[in-house]
Amino acid sequence: MPSRRRSASGYRDVRQRPHGAFYAEIRSGDLRLSLGTYDMAHEAARAFDAAAWRLGRPRRQMNFQDVQTLQQALDLAPPPRLNSAQDRAEHNALQRRLLVAQEDERVMAEWRRRHPEDVAYEQQYWASRREEDTRRRREERLDRRRRKALACAQADLVNAGGRSFFTEEDERWLDCWLSTSDDTNDDDDGADDWSDWD
Repeated sequence: MPSRRRSASGYRDVRQRPHGAFYAEIRSGDLRLSLGTYDMAHEAARAFDAAAWRLGRPRRQMNFQDVQTLQQALDLAPPPRLNSAQDRAEHNALQRRLLVAQEDERVMAEWRRRHPEDVAYEQQYWASRREEDTRRRREERLDRRRRKALACAQADLVNAGGRSFFTEEDERWLDCWLSTSDDTNDDDDGADDWSDWD
């Protein structure tokens, strides 16, 4: 049998599926033998070579010339990827979710077309929420700066031999280590005041 040309995958009788996996098959006369689906093209090519060794094909019809025996070919060939009933059920569920998401996008586009005043109101609402969140974060940051400055001033006073109006167990001493960084992003909610120690 004449050798087949290499496919777009770069290997003989290995084809890429639309979902990204690679499918290997070997032909012998009128018989087409499926060798399974694999994640990588070279895995499918190794499976093809193992089948070619079993069928007694010449080495020039194989994908890899580094294999000298059938056992080596079998050792290098990975097991095929199994498509169990659970895999098919998960795939079907993902397809349903995709269809729902596409229908949702279509309905939302239609709603935006029919109700531009609601779209404008929603955009205005979220803009005001962002402004309020920014104002709140700035106020919290300013408060942390004031608390930190007070705690640091009291620590400097004690280090210079003076007396602080903080007691020894006062939790305000911990304010010396508050983060007062200005480089927080817009998603920062200020919940972690101790994240400054990188």
